[in-house]
Amino acid sequence: MTEIILINMPLDHYNDPINYRQRTRAYYEALGYATPYRWAQFKDVPFAPLKKPLNKCTVALITTAAPYKEGAGNQGPGAAYNAAAKFYSVYELDSLADIDVRIAHVAYDRVHTTATDPNSWLPLEHLHQAAGEGVISKVADRIFGLPTNRSHRITQEVDCPELLTRIQTYDVDVCVLVPNCPVCHQSVSFAARKLEQSGIATVILGCARDIVECVGVPRLLFSDFPLGNAAGKPHDVQSQRDTLMLGLKLLMNAPAARTTVQSPQRWSDSDVWKRDYCRIEGLTEEQLATLRSAFDQQKTIASGLK
Repeated sequence: MTEIILINMPLDHYNDPINYRQRTRAYYEALGYATPYRWAQFKDVPFAPLKKPLNKCTVALITTAAPYKEGAGNQGPGAAYNAAAKFYSVYELDSLADIDVRIAHVAYDRVHTTATDPNSWLPLEHLHQAAGEGVISKVADRIFGLPTNRSHRITQEVDCPELLTRIQTYDVDVCVLVPNCPVCHQSVSFAARKLEQSGIATVILGCARDIVECVGVPRLLFSDFPLGNAAGKPHDVQSQRDTLMLGLKLLMNAPAARTTVQSPQRWSDSDVWKRDYCRIEGLTEEQLATLRSAFDQQKTIASGLK
């Protein structure tokens, strides 16, 4: 069982980034799912260099966060995984409006972060600030939501073309993509590839390095933070601003596809959060059965929304 995390592994073993593909495979195997999820992988990666200086570019924000859904249960900070809050079609919202998008519908790290600050997954405020400072020309009139879909085919053949069509309507030069959960990271990687094939430069701000690099994208700004914080630490304006600015700098300086830059920021003095994500060691058969039942219930809810 080489996929299973070793029991009582010392914390210094977790200095490296989490291997989310391996970790989630081991977790769902322990829950009794016999067929492991197949993560996407490509050999060739498209690359679209900037066609103009960044301060002349219109920048669009792409998120996997979901608009708040009235009547869909708890979607607030610390809410349990809530499949009823999921969305399954590309959406767009006015980038100047008071936007309320949340992440209760995806598997972010609910142990070491509580989703109390939307700026940690939606860097719209800081993007507007960058426009005001002349770092970019402007923020696109709309932000765009990309569904978190486990189906490679639907994401690539339905969602990504729809996203591209919408983005082209607004004469966007550059896209910043911000995922939240493991599958979110795969979905935005598909989107980045599609956009780059059409000449639109992209950068992903992400926390699951192994998933994004497995798919193969042009540019990744990797923050070694718990999932749900790809745009910076919650309630830390400097962390959020620095994360975005590093991503924008990467847009200008990446020499070729598959360029990853790791943020120098550290989540905390302890790496215990890396040990705890999808942790199965020490769980009893009864506890595993309870987790399996809860997951199956959420799958049933999600299926009813499609």
